[in-house]
Formats: sequence, C-alpha cells, structure tokens
Amino acid sequence: MVPILLVLLLAIILFGVGFAVKALWWIALAVLVVWLLGFLFRSTSAAGGGRARWYRW
Repeated sequence: MVPILLVLLLAIILFGVGFAVKALWWIALAVLVVWLLGFLFRSTSAAGGGRARWYRW
C-alpha cells in the first residue's frame, strides 16, 4: 500500500492534482473490474458451497 501512495505523491508533484485524481480513478476502476471477474470465475467454477467463500479468491 505504501508504494502506491508514494507513486501517487510523485504523480501529484510531477503532473498536478488533476492527473493524480484521474490516475487514482482508473486504478480503482481496474481493481474493481479484476475483483468482479475473480468473483464471477470463482462463483461459476465452484459448485455447491462456493458462494459462501466468494471473498477468498
């Protein structure tokens, strides 16, 4: 988590706050998409009681 914050701070210093906010938005969107894909693949591949363990993918 700390390296991400350092990269964000460096982006703010080099490119300004607007660019850093846009970059953070795209990173958050990418993480959400990856999490949702993992959730879908986990729920479709696991039969039976796999839905209770969706957060462990």
